[in-house]
Amino acid sequence: MVFYFTGTGNSLYAAMTIGAPLQSIPQVLRSGKLDFTAETIGIVAPVYGHEIPPMVKEFLRKARFHTPYFFMVLTYGNRHGGAAELAQQLCQDCGIQHSYINVLLMVDNWLPSFDMEEQMRLDKQVDAHLAQIAADIAARKHWIAPVSESDRAAHREFLARSAQMPAGAWQHLIQVSDRCIGCGICQRVCPTSSIKVRDGRAIPIPGNCQTCLFCVHNCPQMAIGLTIPEKNAKARYRNEHITLAQIIRANEQTDPSGSCESPDQTRPGTRPAGPTACSPLYPDEPVTRRPAACP
Repeated sequence: MVFYFTGTGNSLYAAMTIGAPLQSIPQVLRSGKLDFTAETIGIVAPVYGHEIPPMVKEFLRKARFHTPYFFMVLTYGNRHGGAAELAQQLCQDCGIQHSYINVLLMVDNWLPSFDMEEQMRLDKQVDAHLAQIAADIAARKHWIAPVSESDRAAHREFLARSAQMPAGAWQHLIQVSDRCIGCGICQRVCPTSSIKVRDGRAIPIPGNCQTCLFCVHNCPQMAIGLTIPEKNAKARYRNEHITLAQIIRANEQTDPSGSCESPDQTRPGTRPAGPTACSPLYPDEPVTRRPAACP
């Protein structure tokens, strides 16, 4: 049993490679059924600021796991900052007996710091490392990825910089341009309903944004950007093995018919009888422009 959190597809691809059955953390939280029993239970999620996203922390705090083997695989793109050690502490604070925690280097999709075109040209040996992780888990290896003092220093530096930012700054990171056509894709990929289509235009809703940038990367019109500079505002990313439809199924929190004129749009593989505001990109088609402790 593998629980995952994904937006550009990296963690979903990792979870699919490691094993099944898969369950989306946003959808499980929405269901309210949070008691799980299995021979093996795992979490696959990205790290933001060296820690797992707030929604994943919430899941670990609320859920009850009955298993002799609990693992975590944390995807990151540049520096993990001691993510395995931080996750280990989180598990301990939440009363979770962990067996294996590892990190996996993949494309870094943090737009303020990285050019997606450059990132996709890098060979980070993802599949080789992922195969080793899958083999470790299949063999029920007990291991925690090592953390250096420089990793810990990087996290301390990040926390110091974050402390100097205005309160709630990350909740106002997203902006929408006039290119928005109200297709609703952003609303459907957001795991916390932090962006919605109103009167034919996407509107960010601060308060529970995970700063995951899922809406930015998946916008077919590239109408969603940041309020701070990007390395390359013309480049976006989605894992080449993952479709938009899979990301929507993982994250969608609202009735998709609320933002689209045709109900057929909500069923993968179907097409509206005529053109609608949703027609520029269907969920099963590729994007055309891709280049802390438990509270």
